[in-house]
Amino acid sequence: MAETLASMRRPKRGRPPRPRESDFVTGEELEDEEEEGYAEAERLAPQRTKRKREASAAAAAAAEDLTLIDIVKHNGRLISHAVKRLVEDYESDPKSVIFQILTMLFEACGARHDIAAKDLDMADVDDIVFKLVDLSKNGLVEDNYNSKRKDLKNFKENLVSFWDTLVLECQNGPLFDDILLQKIKDYVIALSCTPPRVYRQVASLIGLQLVTSFISVAKTLSAQRETTQRQLNAEKKKQSDGPAVESLNKRLSVTHENITYLEELMRKIFSGLFMHRYRDVDPDIRMSCIKSLGIWVVSYPSLFLQDIYLKYLGWTLNDKNAGVRRTSILALQSLYDVDANIPSLGLFTERFYSRMIQLADDIDISVAVSAIGLIKQLLRHQLLSDDDLGPLYDLLIDEPPMIRRAIGELVYDHLIAQNIKTSSGARDVDNESSEVHIGRMLQILREFSDDPVLSSYVIDDIWDDMKAMKDWKCIISMLLDETPLYELTDMDGTNLVRMLQASARKAVGEKIVPATDNRKLSYTKSQKEILENSKSEITNALMKRYPQLLRKYIPDRAKISPLIDMMMLLKLEMYSLKRQEQNFKAAIDCIVDAFFKHGDKDTLRSCIKAIAFCCNKCQADLLDYAENKLKNLEDELVLKVKTAIKEVEAGDDEYSLLVNLKRLHELQLSKPVKNDGLFEDMYRILSHLREMDNEVKSFLLINMYLEVAWSLHAIGAENPSETSIDGLLSKQSSLFEQLYYFLVVLPTCQKEGRSTTVLSCRVCIITAEMWCLFKKSKYSSTRLESLGYLPQLDVVQKFWKLCEQQLNISDETEDEDANEEYIEDTNRDAVMIAAAKLLLADTVSKDYLGPEIVSHYVSHGASTTEIIKHLITVLKKNENIDIAALFFEALRRAYERYMAHVHDGENQNLIGKCYSECQDLANSACWKLCWRCSE
Repeated sequence: MAETLASMRRPKRGRPPRPRESDFVTGEELEDEEEEGYAEAERLAPQRTKRKREASAAAAAAAEDLTLIDIVKHNGRLISHAVKRLVEDYESDPKSVIFQILTMLFEACGARHDIAAKDLDMADVDDIVFKLVDLSKNGLVEDNYNSKRKDLKNFKENLVSFWDTLVLECQNGPLFDDILLQKIKDYVIALSCTPPRVYRQVASLIGLQLVTSFISVAKTLSAQRETTQRQLNAEKKKQSDGPAVESLNKRLSVTHENITYLEELMRKIFSGLFMHRYRDVDPDIRMSCIKSLGIWVVSYPSLFLQDIYLKYLGWTLNDKNAGVRRTSILALQSLYDVDANIPSLGLFTERFYSRMIQLADDIDISVAVSAIGLIKQLLRHQLLSDDDLGPLYDLLIDEPPMIRRAIGELVYDHLIAQNIKTSSGARDVDNESSEVHIGRMLQILREFSDDPVLSSYVIDDIWDDMKAMKDWKCIISMLLDETPLYELTDMDGTNLVRMLQASARKAVGEKIVPATDNRKLSYTKSQKEILENSKSEITNALMKRYPQLLRKYIPDRAKISPLIDMMMLLKLEMYSLKRQEQNFKAAIDCIVDAFFKHGDKDTLRSCIKAIAFCCNKCQADLLDYAENKLKNLEDELVLKVKTAIKEVEAGDDEYSLLVNLKRLHELQLSKPVKNDGLFEDMYRILSHLREMDNEVKSFLLINMYLEVAWSLHAIGAENPSETSIDGLLSKQSSLFEQLYYFLVVLPTCQKEGRSTTVLSCRVCIITAEMWCLFKKSKYSSTRLESLGYLPQLDVVQKFWKLCEQQLNISDETEDEDANEEYIEDTNRDAVMIAAAKLLLADTVSKDYLGPEIVSHYVSHGASTTEIIKHLITVLKKNENIDIAALFFEALRRAYERYMAHVHDGENQNLIGKCYSECQDLANSACWKLCWRCSE
């Protein structure tokens, strides 16, 4: 150990020891020792380094054996070795290297040429290119560029890599000799202007990459020039002259000349290649040109950030190909993303901003979304005024979700967060309070306050970006007037309630706007956890404040319905876990109060759904409380209906009866209502008081029908007794009696208006439903056979006459009634569906009703036409139906209607319309019958 330490110790200073004879070695011994040293070093070297050297040597050897085109096609990893070898060989034999590179260029284009080195050296560029074009005409070209072969899948990538590597390797050598690159540039430009598409594709790819590579070298030289300039300035401060200053001046001059040389090469390729190819017939070539120009402008603005180059990006915004338009937009996005570029873009923006705005409504969705992103950048830099954005806000309710989402980002960024860049930098929007953002959102929603559906679209568009919309406590505080920062108007309060409900539904994974597809949403485990956490947050925020909100807004019809809907978004088990049972009971009490204080469909339906939800989801004491509340509500409602019937019979106003019938209707839609004699009371008042308002009659009929349907459901689920069957049979007869009375009376009724239309539609629909419900064949040979019913032909004719009357209601009248309650249940489409259902269920004879329905095929608008078209499609699948005979009979009846109009001498417009409908029906019949024959 001591000896080892001594040998490691540094020797003392002093005279060196006298050399001994044995210290001298001969040349042969020295060589032997060197060989042994190399062997020892080789043995001790890390295996990884050794493998790298071996791989490098193998790659170099492989590159020696392969041609350049083989390397580009199949061996991209050898490109760097091949290029280094070319650069090394260029010093000794430049002509040979140029020949190899140009040969590879021709072969990359796919030309199977036999051009020799001496021909290439002596001939003119145009002569060689003409020969290559002739090869293409003779079919002697192999398209490597567009080939789908597996061994060529990396061809384009390798080709780009070769030219980029070549330029970078030459930057310290032949790049500036004014021979190699000039020769390459001439051939690339010439080939890019030839007729064969593959020549233009390959030459354009190479030419564009050359400019990109030149920029990389120029940027390196520019950095060197700046460094040299700083060194020169520092040296001049020390001394004005001297070898150091002279050397730095010379280096600065050479660097500047090289940069100028490269920029001149770029200009020549731009003018010779880009200016022709950016409008090539091949959209891929146009796309690659614009993409490259965008890269050049961003990476080398000192040359390309000028209007003479930028205008091409503006012009291609009008390209007929969507891919080119989108590429141009993306190039501009990268350009506007650099703050330093903005001052130079003023004139360009002023010239092309209107086209950028138009592209937000482009026919191609990807282009439109990209254009909206570009407009958002312009707004951040305050290059657009708010007046220019008017048409964009209409896209908030556009159909494609991607466009709406992009516009939502823009609206949030510009109007809510107001994220703009000023001379002092971007505004700090993160520190703004939620109240501020919500206040700005409410200003936007004022534009859509008349239509809750449109408001939902706007909320859906902005929701992902706006964190304030998920600040439940803030929204609740604003609704309870606890925040002095923002005073709500009545309209703002309505919009804020809608926003609270819509935002909460989004947070728990529900859709708040109609989906473009009907696919069921599926979530991963982590996504489900996020949704559950959101539901817990909403419940925590509302748990104590929910009764306060309900009490405050119970009188307000517009606000109370969405507030009640919030109950179905809560985790009800948390009321028990957090000992908040009293708040739950208070909320249920408020919902029951709202049910008896309102008579509109939305509020009533929300109340019933909320209480039913509590009955299904609650546990223990809360479940008992909810069920008791529902039973008490049911008993109280039945009592109110009976009392209202007696009051009307005594001569009082019908309003109380109408409202309570609406409540009963909504309740019966969700569950059967137990009552004693209520059906008989409704039948009695309907029979005796024929002069009641038609709306009251329609709700009496629909409630009687629902009572019959629930009764049938009850006896169908158990072994029915004779008493229950007789009771149901009595109700069935009573309801049919009333319906058939109206089938006779309503077609001759002189009183017009919405209430008459509603009653007529209700009678048609309920009659069809009753016929389907008690279809005779359904109950034959069963214990319920006595319930089976088959209408007589004269009754079916009366039914269709009333249906036809509803179909002939004008479009203007339907549009006026579009916002009425229950319009979706009482319009002509609902009537047509009810009539078609009779045919599809085989409830009545198709010989009469089938031709009558089909004869109205093109008479009542697109929606009715679609219903009949679907009916015909289903009937054609039934082999027992003669479609030809059905269409012939339908044509005959349509023609009879036309002749009746002619005979009555009605106005010529109606006669012409009727005749045109006959022609359209005939054309449709011919087409469908020919199509069936072809099958």
